[in-house]
Amino acid sequence: MKKTILIIITLCFIVTGYSQKINKEDSIAIKSIYNIALQDGASYDWLDYLSNSIGSRLSGSLGAELAVTYTEDQLDELGLDKVWLQSVMVPKWTRGVAEFSYIETSPGVTSTTNVCALGGSVATPYGGLKAEVVEVTSFEELEVLGREKIEGKIVFYNRPMQSDLIQTFKAYGGSVDQRYSGAEKAAKYGAVGVVVRSMNLRMDDFPHTGVMSYGDIPANLHIPACAISTNGANYLSATLKLQPDLLFYFNQNCRTHSDVQSYNVIGEIIGSEYPNKYIVVGGHLDSWDLGDGSHDDGAGCVQSMEVLRILKKMNYKPKHTIRVVLFMNEENGLRGGKKYASEAERKNEDHIFALESDSGGFTPRGFSFDIDDKNFELVKSWKPLFEPYLLNYFEKGGSGADIGPLKKEGIILAGLRPDSQRYFDYHHAANDTFDAINKRELELGAAAMTSLVYLFDKYLR
Repeated sequence: MKKTILIIITLCFIVTGYSQKINKEDSIAIKSIYNIALQDGASYDWLDYLSNSIGSRLSGSLGAELAVTYTEDQLDELGLDKVWLQSVMVPKWTRGVAEFSYIETSPGVTSTTNVCALGGSVATPYGGLKAEVVEVTSFEELEVLGREKIEGKIVFYNRPMQSDLIQTFKAYGGSVDQRYSGAEKAAKYGAVGVVVRSMNLRMDDFPHTGVMSYGDIPANLHIPACAISTNGANYLSATLKLQPDLLFYFNQNCRTHSDVQSYNVIGEIIGSEYPNKYIVVGGHLDSWDLGDGSHDDGAGCVQSMEVLRILKKMNYKPKHTIRVVLFMNEENGLRGGKKYASEAERKNEDHIFALESDSGGFTPRGFSFDIDDKNFELVKSWKPLFEPYLLNYFEKGGSGADIGPLKKEGIILAGLRPDSQRYFDYHHAANDTFDAINKRELELGAAAMTSLVYLFDKYLR
């Protein structure tokens, strides 16, 4: 009996020692990753060029195509095993000349407001659109008002993002339906246009664009849709209470064109043990056209590129093939993500893990995982490795829009989760520019992503 107990104790010491050795090796590797990202990083300079030399990158635009060429060249310079472009047809929508809007309280008495066309909207009639306004906060209110009170008027959706939600993406999700489907719903009651409160928790004068849809209503019922800044929305709402018969005017010249060809940009390091099993890290290369897309999602793209650069800099030989994918057309179609997933399925590629960064370049807090319970226990065992870097958010949840089409049994999806409290100050607005990027925060995000990819490559089979 004593001999048996001694053997068990000895085995426990061996296992514990092995575990400590593994953790020490991982700690050293992750420290090296952070050192490279913070002392010899490339992500900030890449983003500087994307933002300031190329600018906005809406699908189908010249900026988007210049970004494809630039990022392909940069991946080539890293000396990856393979770099290529994956063709994808994408929608093309142009804004035209700058929008103009005002509130008219009596003939000749007007106050200008800041608006922008929503992506995919039709233009206003030539010379603009002026009509009375009906304010609502939900689609249910539309139904109660009915055609009698809506027909011939502009519907003003004024439901703010819920400010008491700490998870700001939940607040966004609770409001974005009015932007996406607002025109479709209002048109069915005879509205002539819609104005939507910007998806923004801050009070400012920046209107925030974003994709909208007319659903399946016929083209002759399509009505123009614009976003108004949060300050403008509050002013319009307050003025309506004083003067319900005021008129709202806006003029926009946007247009939808035929689809055009674009590309996902892909690079990979071939795995040494499992070359036919794939780990993907990525972001979306396209952006909206008002700013230069530094946070959404230039940051995610350069962080993803940096993952492969850091691994090469460390002379790390991955077991699995690790790919960076810069997806095209996340903002108004998700064509790049769908094309990548369909090609992976056609080629019968075995993807085991995918990580996306599409929540801005702010201080990383951790990751969310679309994962089974068994593998989540493995992931949670890594938390001590991240604690020195103040990463403690490891939760089940969503991952990313572009990697979502890859979802099937056996693959783990994850999303980088930076501090999101300021993200919607910039999201889809003209102030999403390079000067809003903090170099250190951006680099910390790249290091966090690289560390997670390293651990999945090492321990996942």
